[in-house]
Amino acid sequence: MTLPPMRLPPMRLPVCAAPMFLCSGPDLVLAACLSGIMGAFPTPNARPIEVLDEWMKRIVDTLAAARAANPKAVIGPWAANLITHSSNSRLPEDLAIVSKYKPPYVITALGSPKPAMEVVHAYGGKVIADVINLPLARKAVAAGVDGLACVSAGAGGHTGFISPLPFVSAIREFFDGLVIVGGGVADGWGVAGAIAAGADLVYMGTRFIPTVECMAEPAYKQMIVDCTLEDIIVSAGVTGTPASWLKPSLKAAGFDPDNMPDKPARMYDSNAVKPKSWKETFAAGQGLGSIKAVEPVAVVVDRLEAEYRQATARFGGLKYGT
Repeated sequence: MTLPPMRLPPMRLPVCAAPMFLCSGPDLVLAACLSGIMGAFPTPNARPIEVLDEWMKRIVDTLAAARAANPKAVIGPWAANLITHSSNSRLPEDLAIVSKYKPPYVITALGSPKPAMEVVHAYGGKVIADVINLPLARKAVAAGVDGLACVSAGAGGHTGFISPLPFVSAIREFFDGLVIVGGGVADGWGVAGAIAAGADLVYMGTRFIPTVECMAEPAYKQMIVDCTLEDIIVSAGVTGTPASWLKPSLKAAGFDPDNMPDKPARMYDSNAVKPKSWKETFAAGQGLGSIKAVEPVAVVVDRLEAEYRQATARFGGLKYGT
C-alpha cells in the first residue's frame, strides 16, 4: 500500500473534534479550531434554522478575527455535519446557509452525500461522507466525495462494526482521498497509531464531551468521567440505528440494558426530531476509560499533542533484530 500525502491545511494535530448531536456547538468548534485542530458540529443542533445562521456567522467572524490578529497562528479548519437521510426535510435550508458561510469541509451522514455535492463543490469546499462499512464507502467514492469519515467499532453514538486499522487499510485499497477514522481513540498515542496506519485525521467525539465548551449536560460530562468500558452497550433500541450507550443513562431513562426493545423506525428530520432520547440516554465511545476530568478544550489538546509527540518519537527509537 502506497499512502498519498495528507490533504489538510496546517494543523497542530491531525484531530477533529467530531460532530456530536446535542454536544457540539459554536463554543466547542471555536475552541477546537483556536487550539489548532478541526472543529465540527451537526446542523440539527442549531434549531430553529435562524440559530444555524447565527452559529455559522459567529464561527466565520471569530476565526477571521483570530487570523487577522495573529497571521502566524495555527488555526484549524471547521466543518458542518449535514444529515442527508431522506427524512430530513430541513436539508435544503441547511444547504442554503452552508452556501452562504462556506465551511471548508462538509460531512454528510445517515444518507447519500449527493445532495450536498453540488452546493459545496460550487464554492470550493470539500465533501466528506460518513461511512460505517465498505459498500457505503465505495458508493460515496463513486459519487465523487473528497473524503471518507470511517466510523469504526468503538465509536460513540451511531457506531460502526469494523475495527479502525483494518477499515483504513481496506479503504486505502481503492481510495487515495482524505481519510478520517474514529472509534475508541481518546489519547495522542492512538492518534499516532491511526496516522501511521494510513489515516489523515482522527475523529474524537467522546474525548471532547467532558470539556468546558461542550454543550452536553453536566451530568453527561460527569458520567463520561466516572464510567469505564464495562458501562457501554451497543443497541438500536433507542433510535433505530445501532449506537453505543452508557448503561447508567439507559437505566435512568427506564430501559433495561440486558433486554433492550426492538428498534424503532429511523427518522432524522431536523424540523421535527425530538431530542428527548438523546437527552435522557447518553452515548459514548470505548475511549472513555482514559478520561479523568472535565477540562477546557485547550488543556485537552495540549495533552493530546504531548502524547502524540511521545508516540512519534517512540517510532524512531524502536530497534528490532540483532
